[in-house]
Amino acid sequence: MRTTEQTLEEVLKLAATHFKVAREQLTPGDDFFQKLGIDSMQALELLTRLENHFGIELPDYEMQGVSDFRTLAERIQSRL
Repeated sequence: MRTTEQTLEEVLKLAATHFKVAREQLTPGDDFFQKLGIDSMQALELLTRLENHFGIELPDYEMQGVSDFRTLAERIQSRL
């Protein structure tokens, strides 16, 4: 069973890879829209990639208002 911290690290690594930034530039509390300079369509691409990676589905209602990596990882963790 993976921990929330392990899930968080995987989320950060995948986001860094997907948006071609150094992993070290991303922190758990970062607002990914601001930090990565992305729009909602790009956030959906990331979400789809994360869902595929973790083999889960995150309902839209669970994702409303989520904009930081830690909360995103917690929502993913709750589905594992």
